[in-house]
Amino acid sequence: MMIKSQDIYCVIMAGGVGSRFWPMSTTKSPKQFHDVLGVGKTLIQQTYERLLKITSSDKIFVITDQDYVNLTQDQLPAIDRKQIIAEPFGMNTAPCSLYSAFKIKQLDENATLLICPSDHLILDTDDFVKDAKLGLASAQANDFLYTLGINPTRPDTGYGYIQFIENGEKIKSVKTFTEKPNLNMAKKFMQSGDFLWNSGIFIWKVSSILKAFKNFLPDMYSSFLSIEDKMNREDEFEQVKRVYPTLHKISIDVGILEKAKNVKVIKSNFGWSDLGTWDALYERGMKDDKKNVTFGEHVFFYNSQGNMIFAEKNKAVVIDGLEDYIVVDTANGLLITPLNKTQEVKTYVNDLRLNKKNNFL
Repeated sequence: MMIKSQDIYCVIMAGGVGSRFWPMSTTKSPKQFHDVLGVGKTLIQQTYERLLKITSSDKIFVITDQDYVNLTQDQLPAIDRKQIIAEPFGMNTAPCSLYSAFKIKQLDENATLLICPSDHLILDTDDFVKDAKLGLASAQANDFLYTLGINPTRPDTGYGYIQFIENGEKIKSVKTFTEKPNLNMAKKFMQSGDFLWNSGIFIWKVSSILKAFKNFLPDMYSSFLSIEDKMNREDEFEQVKRVYPTLHKISIDVGILEKAKNVKVIKSNFGWSDLGTWDALYERGMKDDKKNVTFGEHVFFYNSQGNMIFAEKNKAVVIDGLEDYIVVDTANGLLITPLNKTQEVKTYVNDLRLNKKNNFL
């Protein structure tokens, strides 16, 4: 299948706070704007560079919270301010997907979109680009909604799962979606062999996704339809600010994909992680002979194994007698938690917020 490259657009979702990556990730500076992997580029910069292999810079948009517009512009100076879509506040992935679809439709009604998070790890860029282009070409030719599904490597309870119908092809029909199953169910999914992790990377024609919103989230669709003529104009943000409080806070998965009958999944294996928690970073980190992972220049281990230490470069850290722990030391806070409890970091952050310790968040 041939791609009509002039109609390919990419949208980077960059509005999340990443609270499970506290204390590095904060409301003022979320994890997508950090060099989490220690490679000299932030996560959003790495995402942008991957997308340049799919389309040109002028067709890459970022949708983010209004508070992060300047951060985005600073880190991605090659894109125009008009390509940064400001949300009045975060409302999950359905509203931001609809907003970006309406905005890009005004520029190109034949547009096909690739929507992806700003803060995911992808190890094999070439395989990602190949799968993305396969999906884009298929989306241009068909009225389907596509997601990239990842071969699961463990029964992880933090991911959504997609059950597919085997057809011998790389693009498969979707049977069911299951959001964050319990451990027993995740193990059964692994054993069955017909489940994939939901990567949160989506592909569709603008016309196809707008039709789906009209069918499954009609109130949200009508709200944006009422301000469609304001897109890409000076008063766009004021109009969006008016309708956003009326929207339902819901994910695109729950709001659309779980209900639609025209969903396809592309079975992929390009070294993916959503980097949602510190243990996900540990899993991808370079381990020494004691299975310790270090992000920091002056970290010393004694009688310790299975730990991950994330520390500032100008600070010496000595760890003695520790096993299977995460230690994160930043100017903003100190986190010490067992490796198997990093999902709880979000709870710790909520407790800090309830205790009015917002200056640390």
